[in-house]
Amino acid sequence: MEENVKADLKKIFGFSQFRGNQELIVDNLLNKRNTFVIMPTGAGKSLCYQLPAVIQEGTAIVISPLIALMKNQVDQLQALGINAHFLNSTLNKSEAIRVKNEVLKQKTKLLYVAPESLTKEENVAFLKSAKLSFVAIDEAHCISEWGHDFRPEYRRIKSIIAQIAPDLPIIALTATATPKVQQDIQRNLQMEEADLFKSSFNRTNLFYEIRPKVKNDSKKDLIKFIKGHKGKSGIIYCLSRKKVEEIAQLLVVNQVNAAPYHAGLDSSVRIKTQDDFLNEELDVIVATIAFGMGIDKPDVRYVIHYDVPKSLEGYYQETGRAGRDGLEGHCLLFYRYEDIVKLDKFNKDKPVTERENARILLQEMAAYSETGVCRRKFILNYFGETMNDDCGFCDNCKRERETFEGMKLVSMVLEAAQQTNERFGLDHLVKVLVGEKTDYVLSYGHDKLPVFGKGKEQSEKTWIGVIRQVMILNMLDKDIESYGVLKLTPKGKDYLEFPFKLDLHHDHDFAKEVQSGQAEIILSQGIAYDERLFELLKAERKKVARSKNLPPYVIFQDPSLEEMATVYPTTREELAQIIGVGMGKVVKFGAPFLKLIANYVEENEIETASDVVVKSSGTRSKVKISIIQQIDRKVGLDEVAENLNMSISDLLHEIEQIIYSGTKLNIDYYIEAIMDEDREDMLHDYFMNATSDQIKAALDELEDEDFAEDELRVYRIKFISEHAN
Repeated sequence: MEENVKADLKKIFGFSQFRGNQELIVDNLLNKRNTFVIMPTGAGKSLCYQLPAVIQEGTAIVISPLIALMKNQVDQLQALGINAHFLNSTLNKSEAIRVKNEVLKQKTKLLYVAPESLTKEENVAFLKSAKLSFVAIDEAHCISEWGHDFRPEYRRIKSIIAQIAPDLPIIALTATATPKVQQDIQRNLQMEEADLFKSSFNRTNLFYEIRPKVKNDSKKDLIKFIKGHKGKSGIIYCLSRKKVEEIAQLLVVNQVNAAPYHAGLDSSVRIKTQDDFLNEELDVIVATIAFGMGIDKPDVRYVIHYDVPKSLEGYYQETGRAGRDGLEGHCLLFYRYEDIVKLDKFNKDKPVTERENARILLQEMAAYSETGVCRRKFILNYFGETMNDDCGFCDNCKRERETFEGMKLVSMVLEAAQQTNERFGLDHLVKVLVGEKTDYVLSYGHDKLPVFGKGKEQSEKTWIGVIRQVMILNMLDKDIESYGVLKLTPKGKDYLEFPFKLDLHHDHDFAKEVQSGQAEIILSQGIAYDERLFELLKAERKKVARSKNLPPYVIFQDPSLEEMATVYPTTREELAQIIGVGMGKVVKFGAPFLKLIANYVEENEIETASDVVVKSSGTRSKVKISIIQQIDRKVGLDEVAENLNMSISDLLHEIEQIIYSGTKLNIDYYIEAIMDEDREDMLHDYFMNATSDQIKAALDELEDEDFAEDELRVYRIKFISEHAN
């Protein structure tokens, strides 16, 4: 069974390997077990139900809240030769009848349905008479009132499925779920017993950055950023329709190929704008945060929040639309606390509980924006995941940060939680620590506690930052049942008994940073490839896509084009080996690409590298490909190391592996820049006559010449490449 599934994965979708938990999830669903999947955007959720649907008899029902996303996924599946349809309000009566007939004839493998369509009586009756394989509930966080995109109609899904076929296996999938939301989803779907597959929320290719929002400077910043990413796809989120129109107009005036997208626009305009974005006729879409996009586009290179989102979950999902192909993604947020205050005011007419819930979510958003801690650590902690070391790939990790000794403050926080019997949230603990006699504090008698007022020398803002860091250090944890209540973890209890020195980070004070001119702008590094061939392949993809009336990435995704531009496949077999291609796509789309590559290779007298580059989607293979590309483009090795976020020593190790496997690399340009001819000749003579190429032996032999170890390693690479490969 397992080998057959892998063969189907390659034959149908063009992938040689599953990613992360995909294989376990597919197997679980094929064994008819209820399955709950929490997997970040871009990690391959869709494949978890698409592959089992194609393999099994019958039709899989996919419940999705976004009509735009349904069309998108159906287009992609049909391009792979899979019979898939959607059933929603955009279809006229005859189209809907045709779709239903295909399902009843057991021709359709996947049927995408909006929750509103699912509840209609005629659709329930139709589905009762169809042969169904399972139900997939996409965007399952819409079920939870604690989720960032609650849809009341999602609450009815379980009862409708029970009417259609009570024993159908269910797979629920979401990209964002805190422990609280996860519990809420499982309870509502009555699938507490479901097998849970939770992937890490760590999207390592995304660079997180917050910049202070200053009236006119932010607009200049925005234009400068987009022009620095010329020709790349991006999404900008704003708080209101008015702001969307204003920013879209600003960009157009500044020669940026952009368009607005919000619920107030005509449906036909929205559809055209979305299609233009998918088909690369538009570079940038400006959209309302509230409306959401539902865009399944893998090569969005940046997501900008011009206004702050309403929750960290919403922010995480929206930023997750960047870099879904695994390549670079820059997530930039313009922040000012006034936006948080404005959003809080919008909630004043909501019922008390809902208003309090919304306020807690906004506080989390403000805390994330202002933290001086590694942003990835903060996000992962929010989703119940612990990361020990800093990521090195966010604005906070890239800048110099001041720390302060926090042992005394951390102990006070833990004492406050313990002495209040672990029954209160962050705000209450802060009031107790600073000694504020609010009615709430007095009613519980907390003004009589030993810890009361013990931290009055520090500001409330400082204490909020400290408590957040204590949570990230996994010493305090949020209670799932009573949301917002903080409880001591075993690690926190141990620390109270045996405290030790701890460095804490100061939070950002953006107002002060802007006034003193200290606000830093940090840019993430780009990815290298054979740019000319890559652009030609993109143009060809666009042409083929237009002729087939499909989005370009349905033909081939960017990582596939990147590998083509590295290994120059000129036969059908070689093209089929490219990541994400497979023989099915070669037969359907391959001919013009093979012709283009063959001509390019001939015109430029290129020696193809397809026999020496490792064909794998693994990170190591991507790193090696990137190194080869950058050296071909004569990028300095120091810069290559910086681009790949590694030390020069680690980079030399990677290059050594490449040349020792038989690949020829020309680094003359770099050697000429770091040493003169006499030293080159000396090293050439040494390696030509040495009995081994061991660096230690070379250092001993050339001790008087004062060579650095890295110099010797670099020259050895040149020597081996020229003489052995």
